[in-house]
Amino acid sequence: MTRSTTRSRVARGALVIGAAAVLAAAGCSSKSTESDSGGGTGTGGGMTITPLVQVDKDGNDVPAADTSAAADPAGDGSAKCSPTSIAMAGPLTGPNANLGLNITRGVKLALEQHNKANPGCQVQVKEFDTEGDPQKASQVVPKIIEDQSISALIGPTFSGETKATGQQISDAGLLSLTPSATNESLTKNGWRTFFRGLGNDGIQGPAVAKYLAGTGKYKKICVVQDNTDYGVGLAKSLTETLGATADPSCAVNVKQGDKDFSAAVSTLSSAQPDAIFYAGYYAEAAPFVQQLRSGGVTATFISDDGAKDDEFVKQAGNASKDALLSCPCGPAPDKFTTDYKALNGFDPGTYSTEGYDLTTIVLKGIAAGKVSRPDLVEYARSYDGEGLARHYKWDQTGELSNALIWMYQVK
Repeated sequence: MTRSTTRSRVARGALVIGAAAVLAAAGCSSKSTESDSGGGTGTGGGMTITPLVQVDKDGNDVPAADTSAAADPAGDGSAKCSPTSIAMAGPLTGPNANLGLNITRGVKLALEQHNKANPGCQVQVKEFDTEGDPQKASQVVPKIIEDQSISALIGPTFSGETKATGQQISDAGLLSLTPSATNESLTKNGWRTFFRGLGNDGIQGPAVAKYLAGTGKYKKICVVQDNTDYGVGLAKSLTETLGATADPSCAVNVKQGDKDFSAAVSTLSSAQPDAIFYAGYYAEAAPFVQQLRSGGVTATFISDDGAKDDEFVKQAGNASKDALLSCPCGPAPDKFTTDYKALNGFDPGTYSTEGYDLTTIVLKGIAAGKVSRPDLVEYARSYDGEGLARHYKWDQTGELSNALIWMYQVK
């Protein structure tokens, strides 16, 4: 969606959150499986998560890219290969399962389109559920490494599980393309097979901070972070760029799994900020914003890609209205949305396009005869091409050569 600077600045001026009288309610259960939402365009009381504006690292508006040249997993239909597999590792159950399911469904769409067009080269996905937990991921990843039919890995999904398993994966020489792990430090470990398919938190934090500063509306922001590698890293990056705007007296730490945020609400109510930024995931963001609103806190609620999911809107209800959500993930194009829903029965959500794009890159490598693990690593290292979400080209550390951030709004 292309927006002119004028239109987006007008849209920014309309972001005022009124008081919402809602009862505090429990968030999602500690275990969940297939939800009835896809993660990015679904509804909660008729509300949707809507793309607002794309920004660069300086918070300036950037028009959306043309996706007409995006790589097609179907190729020309002439691919030949022995049956092979791609692994997907991430949360398929648990409190933040949607973030993994969104990716898996994108992977499946790319494979379906490839396999249908290339009968001589059939590739399947093997799904590995980590629940987004580093300890569980540490048990799962060795199984992936040992399965020699697996030529590449889409994942891990979360930063914590990636940090816990990245060295193992690198030592095994297995290509690891993450569609979602954004902690900045992940590419500083010397891993040789890790490639990040979107911008990191060191880009997202400053970009969001500068975007917020550019609106001229937020003189005092309270930053709340959970205790995950993701939440801690993003909060640090954002806070450092906000400078004096991020009031340290109302900075709050919470824990993943928390449901009672009464102490945090009390602190934030007394602080009377213009905005609250929550660095964490939707399982906590939903009950947190509910309790803020029922506690009379009307400050603009801002969060991140970990919260940018239909489950946030569904669980938070009216309390999520007008929330701003940042994400290095791109919105789903219309045709992709149609094809994705036809196959999966769900709308695409956060990281769905990234899962699709990264799988497409692997499939293009396999179609080009790069079927061994080392060959696929080198193929990714030299890859330079368009996807649905963005242009994919990596530097020697596995970071994208150029990354942008989207701002979304619950409407």
